[in-house]
Amino acid sequence: MSFFKKLSFLFLYLIAPLPLIGFWAGGFYNFMTVAILFAGIPLVDYLITDSHNPTPAQENKLLQDRFFTALTLFYVPVQMLLLLSSIIIITHYSLAWYEWLGLTLSVGLITGGGGINLAHELMHKNTSLQQTMSKLLLATVCYGHFFIEHVRGHHVKVATPEDPASARFGENLYQFLPRSIVGSFKSACRLEKKRLVQKDYSLWSYHNQFWWIIGIPILIALACFFYGGLPATLFFLGQSIVAFILLEIVNYIEHYGLERNLLSNGHYERVSPRHAWNAHHWLSNILLFHLQRHSDHHAHGARPYQILRHLEESPQLPSGYLGMMLLALIPPLWYAVMNKRVMAYRKQNLVSST
Repeated sequence: MSFFKKLSFLFLYLIAPLPLIGFWAGGFYNFMTVAILFAGIPLVDYLITDSHNPTPAQENKLLQDRFFTALTLFYVPVQMLLLLSSIIIITHYSLAWYEWLGLTLSVGLITGGGGINLAHELMHKNTSLQQTMSKLLLATVCYGHFFIEHVRGHHVKVATPEDPASARFGENLYQFLPRSIVGSFKSACRLEKKRLVQKDYSLWSYHNQFWWIIGIPILIALACFFYGGLPATLFFLGQSIVAFILLEIVNYIEHYGLERNLLSNGHYERVSPRHAWNAHHWLSNILLFHLQRHSDHHAHGARPYQILRHLEESPQLPSGYLGMMLLALIPPLWYAVMNKRVMAYRKQNLVSST
């Protein structure tokens, strides 16, 4: 990995203050973050791609470099400062409705695209510090159950009808969102209940993770209400909704139409790079800490972001996630672009397996 690419992972830290800059600029500049993320970055993605993979020797060096771990941890106070600053603004400044909307959307895009994404990276780690930071980031967007369901549910059942977070062929985004949001929460409840029963813990004991999953967001909302009243509380809830809907749109994109075969023994085939869409677009990959190298992530869930690989054998997206999100919002356009890619990839795999 070049020194430039290493430093480019700081891009999120440059993007994170944009909602506050937009506020100070005033008016419709509150939508500046939205414009940069969904117009500027897809344009750069169209121009620049990155399919380079580290060699085994480079991987070992990257794994020992604490810079990459520090980037994921130092973001936590950045997000807390962004939320606190925004709540102060909402409380002490008179905003027009469109300014409030722009600020809320902008902050939610950062806490979703940055916060939930890094929470995802941290939850796959084994240290208590990293897992605690993951939980804290998820609590600030009212989506703590993702910590349970993603690793123990989604990674086990991905690309099967049993996974609420895997989009089915022909399913549009607006059908997928309620199924995934509700289904993932129910799955997390079942998984946590199963864990507690296996360990002989009471559902009402402090071992139940739903105490913090539900409790911390309630405490944050109450703190917002007592400090800034209803406007601050609505802002906190609003940015949370934007953040977790952003996550679910990403879920929709990542596995759309991809299926694992059911074997004769009643089990599904092993997860492979064929079961997640890959994108090699440079800037969105940097912003999202290589999340778009999603095929390798599902094939090797514990692999840190700095050594995730672009895999040519994986199904390939025509754009980075931010561009694909715009497409997903308009189902006819999504189907026109993606359905033929799904069918072509299925045909390719059918031919290669015979």
